[in-house]
Amino acid sequence: MSTLPSMHTRLWLLPNADKGTMGLSLRHLSTTPSVANDTLTKTESHKEASPVHPQENPGSSSMHTSPLTKHDAVSTVPGLVRGDWVLFHPVYSPEELRAVEVLHRQRKTLGDKLAFGMVKLARTIFDFVSGYKHVESPPAPGMTIEELRKAGYLLSDKQWLDRILFLETIAGVPGMVAATLRHLTSLRLMRRDSGWIHTCLEEAENERMHLMTFMTLRQPSMLFRLMILGAQGVFYNLFFLSYLISPRICHRFVGHLEEEAVLTYTRCIADMEAGRIPEWTGKPAPEIAIDYWRLPDDAKLLDVIYAVRSDETTHRFVNHSLANLNPSTDVNPFALREPDMHTKGRKIEFERSESEEYVKQSHELMTKERINASKPT
Repeated sequence: MSTLPSMHTRLWLLPNADKGTMGLSLRHLSTTPSVANDTLTKTESHKEASPVHPQENPGSSSMHTSPLTKHDAVSTVPGLVRGDWVLFHPVYSPEELRAVEVLHRQRKTLGDKLAFGMVKLARTIFDFVSGYKHVESPPAPGMTIEELRKAGYLLSDKQWLDRILFLETIAGVPGMVAATLRHLTSLRLMRRDSGWIHTCLEEAENERMHLMTFMTLRQPSMLFRLMILGAQGVFYNLFFLSYLISPRICHRFVGHLEEEAVLTYTRCIADMEAGRIPEWTGKPAPEIAIDYWRLPDDAKLLDVIYAVRSDETTHRFVNHSLANLNPSTDVNPFALREPDMHTKGRKIEFERSESEEYVKQSHELMTKERINASKPT
């Protein structure tokens, strides 16, 4: 590789004894400026939590507000906490948000074909059950939005949310399963994990934050929650057993699953920009999304969808790349840094040789940083 892709800077929290809060410290692994630095280091970008519900004080008729009480199911942490309260996740520039391409990896092995077939089967069944039939153009010219929705060619805002909520409850499972099993393996064999656990946990939390974001827009019915309960129980156990048998096929499965997620959000963006979801036109971004992705205060829901699509693109790239490695002996090339979206959005994966070179470059960067840090100022 002739050039070194730029990377996202990870955010580390360090205790600030003087102020009694959490101070922010950026660890730079690149000599190139990060587009997200300004947003990440601004303390005012951390939104205060919404007011909490007053709680009845046991033994007293007076009402009081507890700083430990969550405002609702998707509330951020109370305002007394400062700093980034989630795991590392990329924050994207406007250019990166639009650098995503819909890509599909060519199947090369029997395991690849098996993983791809399972994803396509799941999507076909889900589209059939939800009555969704995507078409590039209306079957009859002049059809209104309502007519297209009734015919199943367009989704309403509620149908989009149902689809997204269901998918995000499933998408958050693989990362947690992989992290759990690798954690237990590390304990059982009493050896280090080589960086895989953190990346898997970051993916699981990132998908959960997608769910928490969209939960601010729609509260699912009891029937919907029961469907999620059943689907999650079945999928978790199947993926758990599958990961025990072949982690590589499982990561390939997730890579193909994320290909479909990128496609879904790309179609959602196209519908929004074409005015085919008028209920979402100009709709403000939820506060939890502004805080999580460091969006401008006047960000819209469309900006959130762009950010979510970029996250899914990251998962697509990372899982396809991990599937090319030996999970027992190879280190995670993304443990220290990740390529930016100009790489991940236009490249489906790193081959094993590219991952090896990427790790080598990461070590060289860290060595240079230590040398520079040791020089007298």
